[in-house]
Amino acid sequence: MTALAGFNSIRRTLGQRNFRIYLIGSSISLVGTWVHRIAIGWLTWQLTHSFIWLGAVGAAELAPTVLLGPLAGAIADRFNRQYIAIFSQGLACLQAAALALLVALDLVTPWVLLGLTLVVGVAFSFGTMARLTIFPMLVERTYLPSAIAINAAFFNLARFLGPAFGGAMIAAWGVGIAFALNALTFIAFMIALSRLRIVVREGGENSRRGLLADVAEGLRYALGHPGIGPVLGVLAGLSVGVKGLPELLPGFVDVVFGRGVEAFAALTAAMGIGAAVAAFWAAGRGRMEGLSVINVASLVGAGLSVAVFAAIGIYWVGLVCMFLAGAFLTVVGTSSQALMQNAVEGAMRGRVMSLYGLLFRGGPALSALISGVLAELIGLQITLVLSAAGAVLTGAILFRRRRTMAESLEGEPPVPQGQERQAASRG
Repeated sequence: MTALAGFNSIRRTLGQRNFRIYLIGSSISLVGTWVHRIAIGWLTWQLTHSFIWLGAVGAAELAPTVLLGPLAGAIADRFNRQYIAIFSQGLACLQAAALALLVALDLVTPWVLLGLTLVVGVAFSFGTMARLTIFPMLVERTYLPSAIAINAAFFNLARFLGPAFGGAMIAAWGVGIAFALNALTFIAFMIALSRLRIVVREGGENSRRGLLADVAEGLRYALGHPGIGPVLGVLAGLSVGVKGLPELLPGFVDVVFGRGVEAFAALTAAMGIGAAVAAFWAAGRGRMEGLSVINVASLVGAGLSVAVFAAIGIYWVGLVCMFLAGAFLTVVGTSSQALMQNAVEGAMRGRVMSLYGLLFRGGPALSALISGVLAELIGLQITLVLSAAGAVLTGAILFRRRRTMAESLEGEPPVPQGQERQAASRG
């Protein structure tokens, strides 16, 4: 694809009214979220100087996705996904405001931090499911691959801007201001969500079965699908083997590199820049063909990048590796989501995409907690190398299924009967 064709693909997707509104609100919120995460990580390390606590606080945000994600997916298939997203953002806003107040009053302890992080983890477990399922309802199917990639590009641009801004803000004014800023950005996203006009109607139908029966049906559907099942394997390898790194990065910067918060922010920003570059490339590509091979190969690339980062232990090499890791992580995430969104039936979308959220967000919780414990026992660098090697091995095994994946994921799926489609609003 030429650069002009890639630009035109991005321009046409940004021409969708709903997508523009969503992207603006989401981007503002994401900058605040990354500022918040920098502050949480640094505050945890300042309070404890413990890898176990770093892993525990990282797990506290992500673990509720493991416990509640599938249930949230079933709820998203039954009820208004737009309202669920707004409510979850409101709860996260209250959590950030509470943290800002407690820091100002000097009442924060590691246990308080852990408890409030669990609260936002619950909010995000429902918010993530609602956002994953509402996204294909905002644009026509032809724009979906490009829209997912553009959204990922801005997500990772926020990953660059948030840490850079957050590191400078924390150094100048402390972590309390970072939490207060995040609370304000949630309000901006809630306003944007309230202005969306749904293009495609899915779900919203009450089932006579219980929620757990709906969850079980979604699990059987996903694991039995010849393409979605292997993609879930890719996500599992990525989440457990690679995505626990950011939660342990504050300790790595201090212990291995012997540097402070500015280096922590720079490494996180390097990861974000790589991710943004990769996401803009994927947005310009804008098509499904060949995405299955790219998906599996990028898992191998992500594992190798993290392995080199951990094994070498040199700061400038670490910056390069974090850039590459961010790029490969983003390609895996965007390609996995695009392939699954393209192949899944609309009535099953919430339950199937809840598994994406469980692995992409919840998997790192398990990885961070286990890695934190192992880092105390055998050393942080050895722990990260072994985890990354597991991701590489998973990718090598799944590469053998690339043709089956392509056949079942990259084609045009049938539109379910009764699906209500409204005219897309443009301009």
